[in-house]
Amino acid sequence: MSSSSTVNAGAQRAGPATQRGLAMVVVMTGVLITAVDTTIVVLALPTIERDLHVALASVIWIVIGYLLVITLLATQVGRLGDMFGRVRMYEAGFALFVVGSLLCALSWSEASIIGFRILQGIGGAFVTANSGAVIADLYPREQRGKAYGYNSIGWSLGAVLGIILGGLIVTYVSWRWIFWINVPIGIAALVLATRVLRERGERASRHLDVLGMVTLGLGLFGILWAMTKLATTSLSGAVTAYLAGGIVLLAVFVVVEMRQAEPMLDLTLFKIPMMAPSLLASLFQGLANFAVLFLVIMYLQGPRGLTPIHASLLLIPGYIVGSGVGPLAGRVADKLGPVIPATVGLGIQVVALLIYAQLSLTSGLWLVVVGSVINGIGASAFFPANSAAVMKASPPTVLGISSGMLRTFANIGMVFSFSTAILIASRSISRGLAFAIFVGSTSLHGALAVAFTTGLHAAFYTSMAFMVLAAILSAVRASSAVTRGPASK
Repeated sequence: MSSSSTVNAGAQRAGPATQRGLAMVVVMTGVLITAVDTTIVVLALPTIERDLHVALASVIWIVIGYLLVITLLATQVGRLGDMFGRVRMYEAGFALFVVGSLLCALSWSEASIIGFRILQGIGGAFVTANSGAVIADLYPREQRGKAYGYNSIGWSLGAVLGIILGGLIVTYVSWRWIFWINVPIGIAALVLATRVLRERGERASRHLDVLGMVTLGLGLFGILWAMTKLATTSLSGAVTAYLAGGIVLLAVFVVVEMRQAEPMLDLTLFKIPMMAPSLLASLFQGLANFAVLFLVIMYLQGPRGLTPIHASLLLIPGYIVGSGVGPLAGRVADKLGPVIPATVGLGIQVVALLIYAQLSLTSGLWLVVVGSVINGIGASAFFPANSAAVMKASPPTVLGISSGMLRTFANIGMVFSFSTAILIASRSISRGLAFAIFVGSTSLHGALAVAFTTGLHAAFYTSMAFMVLAAILSAVRASSAVTRGPASK
């Protein structure tokens, strides 16, 4: 890249504050609507199960299928962004998400709702994988922490809206409207995106890793299928075969990636000192934290007998407080580097999990609110700092791949967190009953409620262990930051 083009790129990046602000609004909107669909669908699961006659063991795939597709496509669509333009791929994601939402609203069977959710997930992958790279193109390195902090507001607000709108829509209208509402929002954001977003990154020639995507997808699917089956049935030959096959395919995936010229997961990025611990911290944070929402809802709907909407409303304060902490944490990351805010954020989340692990049948519901607020503060401190660490460490020519890898590692943790939580929480009562509590089909009383609460404690302590590991990985980055000097932070 010539010095003149470098100057031009810098001038574009520093462009008018108003236009850059509008561009940030578009990116936040994309994150917001994908976050809405992460929480809003959970509240609608019981209604969808009854209305479309979805089998109890299959209803979980309405959530897992969406996350799994985003996980598999994150690096590939990030690569497409490097090849054909990050803004173009981001806008294509909006369009696919709107179409997927429209079709989900029109679903008529188990297969159709799961299939259309996968299509919606493809659009979500285009949006989430390219959003980090779009922000990196918009802002210089020293301001990206603040920008990722603002982006976290979109996620927090989306999660809150998902809870509020989900409860209201499912209770008073129809579950189909949880998808209909995405259509006008998505169209408006897409129109705005075409007006304010401009391509700023350089194009690069890339190749898609289809073999890697297939082997990883089938491997994850095999393990997840076995885990979800174990949530409702006992161990069998078929379940064992799925589990073993998934593990073998993941091993094949690693071999494939080591031999690919342009692998799905670019393992050479792990040679960058700040990259490996940042990606692994994201994975274990997702493995620990994504389950928390569902574990707490299981506790409130099961042993405490609350309705889905009343249970979810207790978690809103955490998202609201978290939305205010994100930008502040981003600014701290810009000034001090990502290690301190990210590691402190993970430590705060450990405290929240410890609070949740003390919940009993007689605990005041205010304790759930306190845990939610502390967890929201910790998560909002971690995400912008960790995202800034990855994007600052990434070479400019592979920002899309780095953003996609960050999303992939986080999503792998989230997907397995979901399944692991159900398995551990159901250890004290029958698996089928635990699964029914999760989707909101039943509640518990008496001795069963006590036993199930004990199982939830084990799940929270397991999440704590994963979170501590994430904090250790985050803290390890301090030595790399010192070695590379202040500018690298």
